Amino acid sequence: MTTEISIVLGSYNRRRFIEPTIESIRNNGIAVPYETIVIDGGSTDGTLDWLVAQKDLITIVQHNRGTFRGKPIERRSWGYFMNLGFKAAQGKYILMISDDCLLTPGSVMNGYHHFEAARASGRNVGAVAFYWRNWPEQQEYWVGRTLGRKMLVNHGMYLRSALAEIGWIEEEYYTFYHADGDLCLKLWAQGYEVIDCPTAFVEHFVHTNYRLRKGNNQAQQQDWQRYKERWTGLFFDPQQPDEGDWLYTTYSDPHNTVAAFPKLAVMRYRLWQRLRQLYARFLNAPG
Repeated sequence: MTTEISIVLGSYNRRRFIEPTIESIRNNGIAVPYETIVIDGGSTDGTLDWLVAQKDLITIVQHNRGTFRGKPIERRSWGYFMNLGFKAAQGKYILMISDDCLLTPGSVMNGYHHFEAARASGRNVGAVAFYWRNWPEQQEYWVGRTLGRKMLVNHGMYLRSALAEIGWIEEEYYTFYHADGDLCLKLWAQGYEVIDCPTAFVEHFVHTNYRLRKGNNQAQQQDWQRYKERWTGLFFDPQQPDEGDWLYTTYSDPHNTVAAFPKLAVMRYRLWQRLRQLYARFLNAPG
């Protein structure tokens, strides 16, 4: 039985989130042969034990933090991390999401059929972007256009053969950010299109792990500068900079998919937001 779709996601210390993420895959109504591959960075919160017990998952462990035998473990880039799953994938298409995301029911097949139809019509499509939002901050869903207004995939589906042709994700050039945009620009440069799927939606929880996200943000500016330099002359002109934009759409989810996010995490986030509002009022109070 030939695998049509390989769903690949990375994970690190998000036990409460990865369980509903995997359930959103299992319950998505996928009607073609598929596999789910999780690359774990050496979680210490029980995630690894849970993953190993899931017999429908392929788990790859790549310890990426801490020490071993008195020596620090080498930190690898996001590209190296994800390529482990991408290269192991057996599917015609690779669907990439994060471990703090939920796929709305039907999205996988909607993306798959959209991809198949576009290629059958003669379009050289290399990737399909799913619409997504940062919940609970955003009401609308969006897909991004990066340098040169070229569409990129934050969450969505790639043609595996196209990724192999362009040499996969850059592993040495970026630490964490903009490697996904770079991957899509490599597709565009090779003559592939990246298009959106208006019927595929992803819910992303905006503040899953604030400390981890804050650490990643410290590398963002360096990666962004490298990104622009790499594509100067092709998709970026420093004299007339076009750094991209967002395309928005609305969607009313009849399944209320976001209800599957851990309730305690949602409560903590809302409390944190309320405290921020109160602090801002205190700072702006007269006298």
